[in-house]
Amino acid sequence: MKCFRIMRCIGLLTILGCFASSFLSAQSSSVSAEHFSSSVLASRVARLRHGINASEWFAQVYDKRGYTREHFQNWTTSEDVALMKSMGFDHVRLSVNPQPLMANHAPDEISAEYLGYLDAAVNMILDQGLSVVIDLHPDSDFKSRLAKEDTFVQEFADFWRALARHYSSWDRERVFFEILNEPEFTDRYRWYGVQARLAAAIRERAPQHTIIAAGARWSNDDELVFLEPLRDPNVIYNFHFYEPHIFTHQGATWGEYFWHWVKGLHYPSSPDSAAKVAPAVPDAVDRLAVIRYGQDHWDAERIDAEITQVAEWAQQHGVPLVCNEFGVYRAYVNPDDREAWIHDVRTVLERHGVGWTMWDYSGSFGVVTKKDGRSVPDEATLRALGLTRQAGK
Repeated sequence: MKCFRIMRCIGLLTILGCFASSFLSAQSSSVSAEHFSSSVLASRVARLRHGINASEWFAQVYDKRGYTREHFQNWTTSEDVALMKSMGFDHVRLSVNPQPLMANHAPDEISAEYLGYLDAAVNMILDQGLSVVIDLHPDSDFKSRLAKEDTFVQEFADFWRALARHYSSWDRERVFFEILNEPEFTDRYRWYGVQARLAAAIRERAPQHTIIAAGARWSNDDELVFLEPLRDPNVIYNFHFYEPHIFTHQGATWGEYFWHWVKGLHYPSSPDSAAKVAPAVPDAVDRLAVIRYGQDHWDAERIDAEITQVAEWAQQHGVPLVCNEFGVYRAYVNPDDREAWIHDVRTVLERHGVGWTMWDYSGSFGVVTKKDGRSVPDEATLRALGLTRQAGK
């Protein structure tokens, strides 16, 4: 009798084992079926190879008068966009602050007048044969609310739904929607949920357009490596690259406070050159950051080590990848060092097949400088980007 019970238990375990094996196999197949590989058309990815950011036009407007008709019409003109085209850029990332557009508690009621200015800018870019990324680029207080307030996330989703509906009939091959510039989320998991919500709102009203997504914490490259791709196959993933910030943002009065003390820091880095700059930094901890920059030997190989990780992440997940911000603050850097860094980042990105968008057109990181009301291309920057301005343009 005991022997019979043992045999019956063994039989039941065998049956359960077979069932479990079949269940796990089916579950594995289900997971594979649900894995969203990219469906982004190669033609669209190819339109985002060599781009430029158009800043301080519809976002980051520091004029005390704010977002006015005069500003929209004069800050970036059709001549500027033609110059972008002539310098060899194939797309423009158009920063748009949603705050002036979002009516309080009625985010889906976008001002027709304001939207008309934005339409004119997008048309201006498209008319030159360029593609355009509509990049929602709010101030930090806006992003801080998204990181904490669920209701505000709903409002922003409603706004994106209305904006996507407006542009849903526009050229789906050349108009792209970027969910949010540099999310300021310390909680990566919350950002994943928020981004998924916003992407779904866009997709509801613009089913065919390609969306651009990012990792948390200011779109840093290591944040993208953490991210799991969205359950939407028509998405391109982006990261920003300013590493190391102590070089690219030296002298800047935003970001880390001590950066404004750092001036004349060289690239590639070396212990000797960093040691010459360090004494100008008053605080010992901040001086150590300068010394570490020299010891870390930042050069093309070091940059490649960083970007390789992101490129491998994209390859692993089978998703397209772009770097839609990189650049060096002009004011206090040696021009030759700036050119070398831009060249090294650009060539590493291209080696990995990653499209890029330089920051920016005419601002403090610009590829052009404004002289007597004219935009003058910086030949050194164009050289670093591997671009040549068309003769007579």
